[in-house]
Amino acid sequence: MASRTEKDTMGTVQVPEGAYYGAQTQRAVDNFPISGLKPHQALVRATVRIKKCAAQANLATGRLGAEVANAIVQAADEALAGRFADQFVVDPFQAGAGTSHNMNVNEVLANRAVEILGGKLGEYARVNPNDHVNMAQSTNDVFPTAIRLAALELADLLNVELQGLAGNFGKKAVEFDGILKSGRTHLQDAVPIRLGQEFAAYAAAIDNNRAGIERALPGLRELGIGGTAVGTGLNAEETFIDRIVGDLARETGQDLSRSKNLVERMQNMDPFVALSSALKGTAVNLIRIANDLRLLASGPRTGLGEINLPAMQPGSSIMPGKVNPVMPEMTTMVCFQVIGADLTVALAAQAGQLELNVMMPVIAFNTLFSMEILKNALHQFSNLCVAGISANEERCRNYLDQSVGLATVLAPSIGYAAAAEVAKESAKSGKSIRQVILERGILTEQELDQVLAPYPLTTPGVHGK
Repeated sequence: MASRTEKDTMGTVQVPEGAYYGAQTQRAVDNFPISGLKPHQALVRATVRIKKCAAQANLATGRLGAEVANAIVQAADEALAGRFADQFVVDPFQAGAGTSHNMNVNEVLANRAVEILGGKLGEYARVNPNDHVNMAQSTNDVFPTAIRLAALELADLLNVELQGLAGNFGKKAVEFDGILKSGRTHLQDAVPIRLGQEFAAYAAAIDNNRAGIERALPGLRELGIGGTAVGTGLNAEETFIDRIVGDLARETGQDLSRSKNLVERMQNMDPFVALSSALKGTAVNLIRIANDLRLLASGPRTGLGEINLPAMQPGSSIMPGKVNPVMPEMTTMVCFQVIGADLTVALAAQAGQLELNVMMPVIAFNTLFSMEILKNALHQFSNLCVAGISANEERCRNYLDQSVGLATVLAPSIGYAAAAEVAKESAKSGKSIRQVILERGILTEQELDQVLAPYPLTTPGVHGK
């Protein structure tokens, strides 16, 4: 492969001839062939936006000339349009604090700006990655700001999918509202419930998780950009700090503000811990719901079989006609990954020392990866599974009629002990609760109909009295 020679503070480096990145990026590529992964595109976009807004702010303060500033802004806009997607190449598992990622972006924008001004790649006299693109910045304030902006971007997309899933569960709650079935606790028969009530509870749970994620976002909107190396703001004017925060707010459409304590913003990873924890909570709930759907759809002959999940693909390479609940299975696996990523974020957040947490790259990777896969899983689970669920109403009613849980509603009429005897005889003999009551003459058929009217049993109150 043809190459060009670039020089940095450590010496010369051979860089691919047509690459827009430079020497420091190439060193990172050589040093960290770890995962084979590239940075999340939301993180790249966020970092490019920071560079664009920094150039505008430095132009406003007079530190950067118009020609160079405009070239950097043009390069950034081209990058945001996707032109250089293959040029951001540093493995997520890299040098601490994200220096390699920051320099990757600095070099790509500098080289493109050089090209715009008529120069050649790797000739940094007119536009330098450190002196111009990174002016009034440090990796130490750029990288945590970029994670924040990337997470906010993905949070908006994740919110859409959570709303969609809650909405689909809500539609099924309405559709199934009149279907009566046996409730189950401890996986044993319990009192009646409507199938629609179960699905309405799933919708409410997802809405609660969505609200939990929203509560974690305000801390991400307080930026430490301008703190530079240790949060003191060395080499960044007050006007630069205020200007870049305002420009980033306009650029991203987010309600951003300058942190009251820039040192704290650099030391403390709490906002990412809170967000990751909210993602974990969502994952825990999704696992529970997905497993409920697998149980309710189990069978088709030897399981519960109260609902049908859409058939998406053959379920076995050896058993003809077998269809598996693949969407709940996939969703559960994604949620396991999110839960594991949360532990990584927590460990990395507590591993910071003094003025900087150098573990930010692994926080960025796990937080953004969790948001990405959770977003995608929710979309598939909601649209290819939940939206197409149908109910087996007759199966639900048969289980209800046979459930010993119906004895519970007899207790106010005949007493707990007598109701327990009825339940035990029903379980032992296989007779229904109704049959045992009538055979023993405990209640008349009319009285029993009043006590065991299933629909009123699924709302508050003491019925049949």
